[in-house]
Amino acid sequence: MHCADPVDAVVTGAGGFIGGHLTRALLAEGKTVRAVDRKPLDEWYQAHPDAHNVVADLSLAENCAKSVEGGAAEVYHLAADMGGMGFIENNKAACMLSVLPSTHMLLAARDAEVDRFFYASSACVYAADKQTEAAVLPLREEDAYPAMPEDGYGWEKLFTERMARHFREDYGLATRIARYHNIYGPHGTWDGGREKAPAAACRKVAVAALTGAREIEIWGDGEQTRSFTYIEDCVTGTVRLTRSDTVEPLNVGSDELVSINRLYAIVADIAGVDLTYRHIPGPLGVRGRNSDNTRIVKELSWAPSTPLQRGLEATYRWVYDQVKACLN
Repeated sequence: MHCADPVDAVVTGAGGFIGGHLTRALLAEGKTVRAVDRKPLDEWYQAHPDAHNVVADLSLAENCAKSVEGGAAEVYHLAADMGGMGFIENNKAACMLSVLPSTHMLLAARDAEVDRFFYASSACVYAADKQTEAAVLPLREEDAYPAMPEDGYGWEKLFTERMARHFREDYGLATRIARYHNIYGPHGTWDGGREKAPAAACRKVAVAALTGAREIEIWGDGEQTRSFTYIEDCVTGTVRLTRSDTVEPLNVGSDELVSINRLYAIVADIAGVDLTYRHIPGPLGVRGRNSDNTRIVKELSWAPSTPLQRGLEATYRWVYDQVKACLN
């Protein structure tokens, strides 16, 4: 890999869901973007021809150094081994190994003297004892401590948050951190075990709509609650935060709390099908999780605002087309 020419932005994990949308947004601003992912290019969710697309394994320090070769105004580090609850509860070691690309990218950004380094953290850093009820109080940024994050994935995220903080304090690297709350939308994982709840719901309902099935499965009793953040809000919040003066981690998440049963009901209504649900054992995560947006409104004069209904309509249409293509 040779990347000597300077660029405006580097996006790691660019072949993934959020990375693909973020690369598109930066290109739309007229930025030159180096998009990096370890997957073969034909497996990227979105491969934008106007970007400098690079296939490289960022768990290797030399590839991280090359990815910022020539310098960059902004580095958006999203590369991580992750998925929905079904994946992260059964792949804790794999999730924690994401500390390798995170460490190497911080070192590379420091050495290349990049202007801003964004790190994509997660609401999984929040203490489990604050998420035991479905009617959960919205999580404030300070609720990450005393530390009791999601085992595996959450610990890696929280550790890298601290590392980014100390790179800012010790080396002067301008780091910015977002705690994402359940990002969803088109052009993402929708099957195979890594998909999150909105994509899984859209897939199951689409299969029912296309095959005539009228019963689908839901893990647990379905009364566990979450807030879900539409991808366009995620990208807007990411860019705003990166270019802001806010140095402490910020929630980037919707504060529209719904149960998983309600999530499925919304998707079924969008599809125009009547369904029954069979609740089965499965990975559940915390009982309830919602975003407190007080601080992001104060810091950025903005917060995610796409209603779940509207975001799910766009997501369902895209997932329906993928399911239909697979069934044909």
